Amino acid sequence: MPHFPRRPASGIRVLIVGAGFAGIAAAIECDRKGYSVLLLEKSANVEEITRFGDIISFDPNGAWNFERWPGVIEGMQKSFEGEKDWGPRINGHRGELYSIIYQRAVDRGIEIRWGQRVTDYFEDEERAGVILNGEEIFADVVIAAEGVHSRCRKIVLGIDDNPKSSGYAVYRSWFSGDAIRDNPLLKHLVDGDSHSGFIGPDLHFLVSSLKGGKEFNWVFTHVDDGNIEESWQFPGRVEYCLKYVEGWAPNVQEIVQSTPKGARLIDHKLVFRGPLPTCISPKQHIALIGDAAHPFLPTSIQGASQSIEDGVVLAACLELAGKNNSPLAVQAYEKIRYDKVHRAQPTGVDTRERWHKANWDEIAKKPESIHLAREAWLLNFDAEKDCYERFDEVAKVLRSEKVWL
Repeated sequence: MPHFPRRPASGIRVLIVGAGFAGIAAAIECDRKGYSVLLLEKSANVEEITRFGDIISFDPNGAWNFERWPGVIEGMQKSFEGEKDWGPRINGHRGELYSIIYQRAVDRGIEIRWGQRVTDYFEDEERAGVILNGEEIFADVVIAAEGVHSRCRKIVLGIDDNPKSSGYAVYRSWFSGDAIRDNPLLKHLVDGDSHSGFIGPDLHFLVSSLKGGKEFNWVFTHVDDGNIEESWQFPGRVEYCLKYVEGWAPNVQEIVQSTPKGARLIDHKLVFRGPLPTCISPKQHIALIGDAAHPFLPTSIQGASQSIEDGVVLAACLELAGKNNSPLAVQAYEKIRYDKVHRAQPTGVDTRERWHKANWDEIAKKPESIHLAREAWLLNFDAEKDCYERFDEVAKVLRSEKVWL
């Protein structure tokens, strides 16, 4: 049987599948609480994760948690000063910000095994586990954080459920700001940090520059015409992108046209799953977190933050439930997170619809109607504090319902 780190004084062994933002955040929080943590990732090494992607944002509700991880928030770029009373907001390249969090996990001595392909999940009354490279490995709690295609969804739901296309796809690119610094039509976009957006029927186009204009990113969401399969790494082509923005503002077309040869340009479908009836297994030893439980559309600006919150709350529930009470902790995690997540998830759809189906006569009267929603119930929120305040009452209800025995 594959080796698992020795059982700690807390008595809890936690196995996490998937070392993306959700998984690595859960690992850090579980390690902070004193559990023995093993993190499995199918990618061959950290470079496979960090080299892909473009801009990612953590709203204050996600970034709050970084303040508990020494060195992390100091290493991330801060912006959006208008919301600083709620907490920091972080923008940056997905790979770079991931590397900062990854280093915190390494500094804590968390065991991360790369190139590990989990082929199945299982559980009994006492514990759960996975099939790893043909062998069984057990833990008190298994956390599935491997994304929208997680194999664990079958044991949770009892059926195979494939993600559905959201009806939209995305082109995205990231390159040095120097590529457009001398372009008279675009140079203002890299004169310091900036965020700009263009919206029209069934398409929105966003651009941003970071690090004082040293790095530049563009991304646009368009109606899915079925030209690609699901993939984060499918290469796009500038000439295809230009067809979608034909007739748009000259600077939008110029941004796409100015994408340097060799720059990473990705074309991928946006897949979506509606709210699940549950995100935990029948015997309460396995939990889905992050995109495995609730994929968010990019227009929500909340996918990464909600993933971080999941790991924080699950780790806190394990702490509060106490030794040998992991089924209670897993049930409490679901109760505490469910309503919040499923209230937040539709915000991405709402924003996209407001942009893609905008009534410009009405917008002329009320321009703020197309602004990105910034709501206090979502952003001014500390998931760990909320869990500590609510756990006892939630656990009392669970016991009275005899959900946990």
